[in-house]
Parts: sequence; structure tokens; C-alpha cells
Amino acid sequence: MSFAEASWPDYAGLLGSQLLDHGTVFTVWSPSAVAVTLRLFSTSDPKDGPSATVALERAQDGAWQHRSAERLAGTYYDYLLTFPASAVSNVPSDAIINAAEGTVTIRTADPWAKASGVNGERSMVVDLDSTNPDGWLSDRSPDIPASQTVIWETHVGDFSNDPHGGFPKGHRGKFLAFTDAHTTLDNQPGGFPTGIAYLKRLGVTHVQIMPFYDYGSVDEATGGPYNWGYDPVAYDVPEGSYSTDPYDGAVRIRECKAMIAALHRAGIRVIMDVVYNHMYENDNEFERMAPGYFCRRDDAGGFANGSGCGNDMASERPMFSRFIVDSLVYWAREYHVDGFRFDLMGLLDTQTLNRARKELDKLPGGESILMYGEPWSADKTNAEPSFTLADKQGRKLLDARIGWFCDESRDSIKGNVMLERKPGYVNGQPSEFAELVRHAFNGWRGTEAQGKQVGQIIQYVSAHDDLTLWDKLCLTMRDDPAHADYDATGDVQDILAANAIAAGLVLTSAGLPFMLSGEEFTRTKYGCDNSFDRSAELNWLDWGRASRLSSLIEWYRTLIAVRKAHPDFYDGRRIALDSPEGVIAAQVGDDLAVCANPTTNGVTVELPQNTADATRHWAVIADSTDVAAGSADGRAQVADGTELSVPARTFVVVALQ
Repeated sequence: MSFAEASWPDYAGLLGSQLLDHGTVFTVWSPSAVAVTLRLFSTSDPKDGPSATVALERAQDGAWQHRSAERLAGTYYDYLLTFPASAVSNVPSDAIINAAEGTVTIRTADPWAKASGVNGERSMVVDLDSTNPDGWLSDRSPDIPASQTVIWETHVGDFSNDPHGGFPKGHRGKFLAFTDAHTTLDNQPGGFPTGIAYLKRLGVTHVQIMPFYDYGSVDEATGGPYNWGYDPVAYDVPEGSYSTDPYDGAVRIRECKAMIAALHRAGIRVIMDVVYNHMYENDNEFERMAPGYFCRRDDAGGFANGSGCGNDMASERPMFSRFIVDSLVYWAREYHVDGFRFDLMGLLDTQTLNRARKELDKLPGGESILMYGEPWSADKTNAEPSFTLADKQGRKLLDARIGWFCDESRDSIKGNVMLERKPGYVNGQPSEFAELVRHAFNGWRGTEAQGKQVGQIIQYVSAHDDLTLWDKLCLTMRDDPAHADYDATGDVQDILAANAIAAGLVLTSAGLPFMLSGEEFTRTKYGCDNSFDRSAELNWLDWGRASRLSSLIEWYRTLIAVRKAHPDFYDGRRIALDSPEGVIAAQVGDDLAVCANPTTNGVTVELPQNTADATRHWAVIADSTDVAAGSADGRAQVADGTELSVPARTFVVVALQ
């Protein structure tokens, strides 16, 4: 049954399992079902059979419901749904077909569940209050203004899988690694800080964590193989492979909350990477619950595939639109999540996203919750034509506090990500890209790429997708890719200098700066541009490398501190200063100026005269020459009050002091 052919009622009541003071209510929405059976289990182990089965009763508006007088906290469950055969165009391989009666019976977990057992095979009734770690009710998100925001992207496993990271063995690759507050490289007393201690020293304000809802590509029972997790199974349930006991549905919830609380104690807010545009399989729990409704179809009746993952979820349809909004509010309220990054946001409709913004704003402190995403898709989808998708054409309809990743900034600074040998401004073609980078530095104000406000622009040069910044620079700054020094052990001063300039541009540009974890210590994946299912070792943060490349880390620390101290970098006006070809120089606000010189020659830039206060003078407050000793001739300096000398391959920030 297709969406267009069916009359789908909208159900406004609560869905999933609800634990009450004196009982439990199970409710699902399955308008085309002719029978629904609830199966109860004492464990999440798929080998254990049901302890009881109960027929649900048909309720209003396509819902089915069962009310139990027992409080069934900790009980696992799934459903058997029977449909007319004509209602199921995509019959799962494990379905029971009754040709005589013309029906198909399908098993599924609860897509509205808040807890589940191992691998999401069974949902679980949960007492959420019992999952709160110590101190949870007093947990508060740190207060961080937009002008001080610096986002650092990581993966739960990448953060702590390195055996040299100093994390307890049982915490490596788990939520609990974030609760280890004083780790050092190889557990050396007073040694190089790793984990949370490292983040506090670096100074980032937000950690964007790659998917940590329940996903399907990792076997929770074994913890492998490695995967990024962009394959949702249960949106409102934490991933079990990140917990110390994937069989107990409450443990993953408690440990996920503990991770978030630990980051908050460190003064860091948490952004959740969410993937509402597709799911792990075509016959996912939503499709099994209401065949033909939740997934978009193409004109031939097959699954629309704008995600490149086999199925596009229909955000524009009322019941899934409502689910997305409810899910976001749930994570913000129950888990104290501080922001959401939307994977392939160009497949989601602007109306749903704007409604989510309004609902999040209603929460205590909700207006500080960040929302931003990728304003593109992998291919064309087939959304209902009356809805506008949040791609580059539709993003102008987004609320002013929903942002997007600016690939125009990324590609102009380091080169097009689709052409791995194509350089950008910092790595070989400064003259060609200088004008575009000036626009990027100004938050694209006055161009087609601008937002309603500058905070909508996510400025970045690396994320988990595509080559790391270091790998891109290595491939574009050597004539032969075979000579790419991914390990940064040879003569790489020029590449370090380019990395430093890229960081300088991102961390002083208008908008919100973002970086891939490890960018600040030349993170490499040895030329792999899509490591989603490669080894844990290729993906993990190499804490020994971080210790070795500490000079670059210090440069990032300096830039972050400077940005935090000067709000004008976020949204202050930029006035271009005269500079040689390929060099970018600009005054920022009244008291700041920057100069990016990726060329091989030293230059001089005339700074504005300070006529307002003769006691204040221009002084260098950040200078990248220390990052790559020997790559620049001397240091940046100000002479005669306004003449700024900038060595080759250098980024400089000056301020009136």
C-alpha cells in the first residue's frame, strides 16, 4: 500500500511503552494491521522465548493498545503484526505468509521504544528515573555564548580506543571513557593529557559526537566490527556497543547520561549527530509497523534513495514529522543534550525542522540548543511536492537559528573534497581562491551563501567525511602522492604552516568554527577518504601523535583563547585591508586585524591608524611561525605603529592594546 493510495489517520496520543504508577501501557500505530500481538520476555537474549503473549486492542486513529495492571519495568518485548497481504509490498524475509487467509505476519521491535536489549531485537520497558547516574538531577549545561563556541567532532570509539590513551581497559570505546577525568598518555604521572583532560586544556566548548543512538552495523554482543554508526535502528535508545553490558537495556542509558554529565562538568556542551533521513534496513521497524508509510517511494514504487543508503525516511509525513520533533525534545530533556547535527539535512523538510526549533525553545534553556546540518543529499529523493527540503535551495526557509555546514568555505580554503589532488587557498593556489576566502572569513555576508544571521554558518575545513585536513594537504603539497608524509616524520614544515593558516582562518571567521578531532595534531587516515567501516586503529585518536605534534596543538589553543576573548570574531564587521596578491588582510571590529599569508614571500600590510586612543597600539597576539620552525623568515611584528610584517606561510592576529 503506497502513501498516496492509503488514508492514513494521525494519532495524537503517546506511543511506545509507558510505565505508570500502577501499571504499564503499550501503544503502537499501525493503521493497516488487522491484528497485533505483544510478546513479553524476561531477558533480551534472542535465544530465550516469550514469557507471555497478549493481543492488543484496536484504539482510535490507527493505534493499538494494551493496558497491564503490572509495572513491567525491565521487561523486554516485541510485536507480531498481521496485515492483509495487499498492504505489504516489501515483505521481510522472516515474515510468516498465510496464503489461505491472504495475510502476512511481521515481527518487529517497538520503533517508539526508549530502551532495548542487545542489538535492538527486543524493546524494553524502562523506569527512566532509575537510570539516572549520581548527581544527574543537578547536572547543568555550561553557559557558553555563541561568540565563544568552538565545536570539536569525535566518535565514542575513536576518543578512547587507542591503548596508549591511558583509559581503563573496560572503558575503551565506551561511554564511560568520558568519565575518566585525569587520563594521560600511557598513564604516565604528570604526562601528556588525554581524553577529557586534553579537551579542557585545548579549550573547545562543544563536542559533537557521531551517532550514539542504537545503530545496526556493529554487533553489540561482540563489539565489532568498527563502524561510524550512520545506520539507525532505534532512534531514542543509546547504542549498546558503547555500554559495558549491552544485554541490560538500562545500563546503556545510565552510562550515556554519565558521559554527558562528565562533559558538562568539564565545561563542555554535547551535540548529538542524528540521522533521521534514513535507517539501517529497508524493512526497518517503522516500515514493519506501517508498511508503505514511513519511507519515501520513487515513481516506480521502490524505495527512494537520496541518502545513498537504500531508503529515505519521509520527514514530511505527519507521524514521522511528529516522531522527529518528539525524539529531539526527548534527547534534550531526558539526556540533557545541548545540540543536534543533522546528517544529510537536505533530505529533511524545513517545516519539520522549524517546528523542532520551536519545541526545543520551549524547554528550560532550550534557546541555547544548537541545530545545524548538511544542506545537501547524496542523490535525488521523492518527497511530497508541497514540502520544501532543507538543501541549499530551501535553507533560506529555515529558522534563523538552524545552521548549516559551509562547504564553500571548506573547499576554498583547502581545495575541493571531491578532487583529492585539487589544492585551495592555503596549499598552493592563494591567488585563485583569495576572493572566495575573503567571503568565507566574512561569513559570506552579502553573497548568495549568506544566512539570516551569521551564526547559521558552520565554518570548517575537516569533518569525519572525506580526507582529513592533513591528508588533503599531504596529497596536494607534494608532486607525487607516493611521497605524502602522512606520519609527519620528515620535512613537513610547509604542510604544518598550511595547516596552521587553515586553522587561523576557521577560528577567526564569522560564524561558528568546527573541527574534526585530531585536526589540531595532523590526524591522518593514510589517504582513506571514507573510513566508516575500516579498522578501529585507522580511526582512533592517536594520543602519542598528539604529544609529538604539540606545537600545532598550542597554535589551536592560542586561536581558541583569542576567539573566546574577542566576540567580534563571531559577528563583527570585516574591513578589507590593502594587501599583496594572494594575501588576505582585514580589520575585525575596531580593535582587531588578521593577515593570512600562504605565499612563499614575506609581506607588509598597513594597519589602520588608531586615532581614538593614542595610548593603545597594535600588537601581535597570535603568530603561527612557531608551528613550523624554519618555514618562515623571522616572526611577525608591527613597526612604526602600523606596519605589520608577515613572514611567508604565516597567519597573524593583531590587537590594539
